[in-house]
Amino acid sequence: MTLVTIFGGTGFVGRYVARRMAKEGWRVRCACRRPNDSPFVRTYGVVGQVEPVFCNVRDDDSVRNVTRGADAVVNCVGILAEARRQTFEALQHSGAARIARIAAEEGVSNLVQVSAIGADEDAPSEYARTKGLGEKAVREAFPNAVILRPSIIFGHEDGFFNRFAGMARVAPVLPLVGAGTRFQPVYVDDVAAAIQMGIEGKAEPGIYELGGPDVSTFREWMEEMLAIIKRRALIVNTPTPVARLLGRGFDLVRSATGGLVRGPLTLDQVRNLSQDNIVHDGARTFADLGITPLSTEAVLPDYLWRFRPSGQYAASNESASNLRSGPGGVKGGENRAGFS
Repeated sequence: MTLVTIFGGTGFVGRYVARRMAKEGWRVRCACRRPNDSPFVRTYGVVGQVEPVFCNVRDDDSVRNVTRGADAVVNCVGILAEARRQTFEALQHSGAARIARIAAEEGVSNLVQVSAIGADEDAPSEYARTKGLGEKAVREAFPNAVILRPSIIFGHEDGFFNRFAGMARVAPVLPLVGAGTRFQPVYVDDVAAAIQMGIEGKAEPGIYELGGPDVSTFREWMEEMLAIIKRRALIVNTPTPVARLLGRGFDLVRSATGGLVRGPLTLDQVRNLSQDNIVHDGARTFADLGITPLSTEAVLPDYLWRFRPSGQYAASNESASNLRSGPGGVKGGENRAGFS
């Protein structure tokens, strides 16, 4: 039975990869910082097939222990905000370099690096800059690596649509930074399918940019989300100078508390949100992998329904309120189906 080690294998993307590979009959090591908190991955396969194992990507011996014997390695490690020693440099640059170097030394056949659209060594954002440096280090250590750059990733456990839908449930205003920035959200299992091809050696080495079938601005995506959850909220764009001041302020609070208090926004995120997050012309894409990505329209209602005023009964209530009958019957607006 072939073996794959997935760094970040219990995270949002990693767990979808683990599930796919287990179904294909692979043994799966989900390398993570807290394996005792992630027993759920064991259920993806038969007994002993999928195992969460401890790993610190900042340490050579730790990475080597979970890489030894693997036929393929996937690096899904990434962060959106720094916390103590979990810095962009330590994880997305040095960590990626360490994984690629040790994978090569251990004779691993295939390596997949999950990066991000916008990765660039010269980017103003530390997130994007360290992603770019990580890609460079991976290519130098493991020239045949497959590097995937997804746009915003959505799915049942995402931190994007779920976050803003949760805000809309309790607040009448949705403040956005970069409301005019364009995004091309991509479904998490489509990204996992691309990773699977890299693991199995079915993808040509090199860089692929992964985006869904639709491109819209941040504001337009929030409007679609609000329509799905059947709520109203005023979408307000936060001017960039104001957003920068807020980001700096929250960063100072985080630094002063040693990372114990973290704000909703960082200055680095403000910088990142000023750049479009879409597939570039001429880039290799899903089409080159033979994958047709799902649209948000096909997936979002499956998990955002819980943010609707009536939750899972929203459609039933709507149908009941639209009932019409003759004199003395049920009139529109009256609900006699037992729902409230």
